[in-house]
Amino acid sequence: MEKLVKGFLKFRNEVFDEKKKLFSELSSQQSPGALFITCSDSRVDPNLLTQAEPGELFILRNAGNMVPPYGSMLGSSTATIEYAVAVLKVPHIIVCGHTDCGVMKALLHPEQVSDLPAVRAWVGQAEITRRIMQDHHEHGEHDERLIITTQENVRAQLDNLRTHPSVALQLRRGALQLHGWVYSIAEGDVWVYDDTSDAFVLLTDKYADEH
Repeated sequence: MEKLVKGFLKFRNEVFDEKKKLFSELSSQQSPGALFITCSDSRVDPNLLTQAEPGELFILRNAGNMVPPYGSMLGSSTATIEYAVAVLKVPHIIVCGHTDCGVMKALLHPEQVSDLPAVRAWVGQAEITRRIMQDHHEHGEHDERLIITTQENVRAQLDNLRTHPSVALQLRRGALQLHGWVYSIAEGDVWVYDDTSDAFVLLTDKYADEH
């Protein structure tokens, strides 16, 4: 706790003053460029990962970067998505999974959360991913299957996003784009889902011509 308090004091005495104009502008409005849906994992920092300034990302975090299909669970996740799309008019939604995800491990090995009823129920939100892994990727090394599970889960959440009326409407209007990312904690790389190849490719390769 002491480290966190010291961190805030540094923010208040140094960082805030340097960005005072920005915070003054943000005090009455926001216009984020993307809704970033990612895991609660402490090793994933959306702002650090994208080098985004305050006000540039609208962030939704939960265990396993889940997007419940519309109507199945009208809770905070659904409300956050609706507000970001219908009110803030974000032009992009990024679903970002990551390596070594505890929820993905529990999906492959449900016995690990047998004594955690709330976690077990939440992991059930990824039933589609579990079935895909069972039907198409039943065999293979543990690390490889874990990465594939993470990728398949990101794709499943993108499908779930399309069931949300606000998202479907903006997609039909051509005012919204969906993106699937997987962040490698150890390597510092991001793999993105590419519609053309129906595969995950390095972000640096996909956008090489733009930078």
